Amino acid sequence: MAGNTQKIGWIGMGRMGFPMAERLLKAGHDVSIWNRTRAKAEPLAKSGGKIVDNLGDLASCDVVFSIVSTGKDLEEVYFGQNGVVHGRNGKLPAVFVDCSTIALDESTAIRSKLKELGSDYLACPVSGNAKVIKAGKLSSVISGPEAACKTVMPMIETYAPQGVSYVGDGELARVCKIAHNVMLGVVIENLIEITLLANKMGVPRHAFLAFMNNGVMGSMFTRYKSPALVNLDWTTTFTPELLRKDLDLGLALGREWDVPMPVTAATREVLQNHFGAATLKPNPDEYLQKDFAALMETMALAAGMKLESENKNVPTGLES
Repeated sequence: MAGNTQKIGWIGMGRMGFPMAERLLKAGHDVSIWNRTRAKAEPLAKSGGKIVDNLGDLASCDVVFSIVSTGKDLEEVYFGQNGVVHGRNGKLPAVFVDCSTIALDESTAIRSKLKELGSDYLACPVSGNAKVIKAGKLSSVISGPEAACKTVMPMIETYAPQGVSYVGDGELARVCKIAHNVMLGVVIENLIEITLLANKMGVPRHAFLAFMNNGVMGSMFTRYKSPALVNLDWTTTFTPELLRKDLDLGLALGREWDVPMPVTAATREVLQNHFGAATLKPNPDEYLQKDFAALMETMALAAGMKLESENKNVPTGLES
């Protein structure tokens, strides 16, 4: 595959970063990996990953990928006291590819700094979660200088075989990702409310969701969230806090660009109730680290319903 000769650096071994980097390694790429907690990266040494202790060690790579939690984290790993740019000895990766979900202004500032140092910066968020990556169904969106995007696209297609959409220069990929996550919030909220309505009227949740998933309204998303809604399994793919952050980013863009977003605004307020309801739990902080689909419990509370797992083996649509 084109690009296999390029030396790749990878920053971030979270729920998404680990399986993404793993796919690059399995495709035969040369990947050096840094993670704040080294132990999380070490299993990839078996697949040929070179685990490094210092971010500066990645300065000699051709391309550096990053996937971290916040804009502040990204700023730190690139430009902090021990960041990538301080290990360069005159050399710096030609291209930085960031797959995190961060605000547009944060991304613009980072782009500007890297441009001064002579490196291209590409915004390249993805659509999906760890299970989607493992099933080979991940997709991605990319923006930045077109020539640089074309250089790294074969690498991105390794972990996002479902497709990589080039949407233009600058931060346009960030806009697409925020819009994507706004829809994620709206869809889960609506899916939960109609599931609760059907359930309260006597329809088993697994039967209702099978009907939805088999029909024109079913999607990869509704299918892979169905086991959670049926069996009340809140294993984390994405936290309510991260979803709230993205809804807020979307609403802020709507205000700035004069685009009304009434459904998003309503969804955001429903999600806020989940943070309030969490205070009724024995350990609110721990509860809020569970998956955003746990919003179903808060909405069931408002509907006067006591939910129990249906203990059904529900397909996710991601079975290999």
